[in-house]
Amino acid sequence: MTSSPMRAAVLERAGTVTLQERPVPEPGPGEVLVQVTAVGTCGSDVHYYRHGRIGHHVVTAPLVLGHEPAGRIVAAGPGATRHPAGRRVSIEPGVPDRTCAQCRAGRYNLCPRMRFYGTPPVDGAFCEYVTVPEDFAYPVPDSMSDDAAALIEPLSVGIWACRRARVGPGARVLVTGAGPIGLVCLQAALAFGATEVTVTDINPSRLRLAAHLGATATVHTGQTPLRDAGVDPDVLLECSGHPAATGDAIRAVTRAGRIVLAGMGGDEIALPLVHLQNNELELTGTFRYANTWPAAIALAAAGRVDLDALVTGHYGLAEVEQALTAATRDPGSVKVIVRPDR
Repeated sequence: MTSSPMRAAVLERAGTVTLQERPVPEPGPGEVLVQVTAVGTCGSDVHYYRHGRIGHHVVTAPLVLGHEPAGRIVAAGPGATRHPAGRRVSIEPGVPDRTCAQCRAGRYNLCPRMRFYGTPPVDGAFCEYVTVPEDFAYPVPDSMSDDAAALIEPLSVGIWACRRARVGPGARVLVTGAGPIGLVCLQAALAFGATEVTVTDINPSRLRLAAHLGATATVHTGQTPLRDAGVDPDVLLECSGHPAATGDAIRAVTRAGRIVLAGMGGDEIALPLVHLQNNELELTGTFRYANTWPAAIALAAAGRVDLDALVTGHYGLAEVEQALTAATRDPGSVKVIVRPDR
């Protein structure tokens, strides 16, 4: 275990991240200390950086962002015996209380006392070391890159959305929004057996990437309205968070279809209720994930999902602000990785 201080990129307030020295955390009972090798940046990190809050989660004190980490085990706390030192792991960043009604029912993603990396007041992984309960650190094979091990987290979002939508063999799926979550939903749907996956967006470079990753069709909705695109999905994975795109996509879903809202948009959106009711559509939200890491690692390790293809840039801890604003400078940016060792 290191006794030196570690570096951490700290969100001081909206729009300001500073590089600071902090003590290396001590692993508690049942925990491991992980040296962070890669952390993906997420839209929620960007939102906290820009606005200092997401809904009722408000940054009221300096906060370390970052909740898509991978790393290497360097030490273990009392009673932690699952992982040897040196093991490479992907970290599930949300730790539930394990005792509430939701946890006991297996829905630990809905635990009201969840402690989630990078969500106030819990520090995240834009730093050199983090601690985590040993059972939330999952071994990854040597064939998997550090970047891909970090991106098991967003892949888990895609897997959870597909499970909620009951995607299966022969499904016809519409994915609205070709950002990182849309692109992992696309790949997860194909891995779950979907035979048609149409992806929509207004960004040509992201649509090209969707086609490269296996989309059977892409639609530039800035040029072709969805109603004119000839799509007839039985599953909609809405990943854009855009109210107008959501309404148009719901209207495209066939009778008795299933809709999962995975994108983060405004607090409220208008819904085409007549279409929902007359066609008996199922509509549900989705929140993070539960019990997805083993499947996500297996799919990525088997080559069924290509996570490295999503990576469009690398930054060090001193460059976290640049990482969080990369998309504003480069429309081709998809997923940016922070490497603490840079």
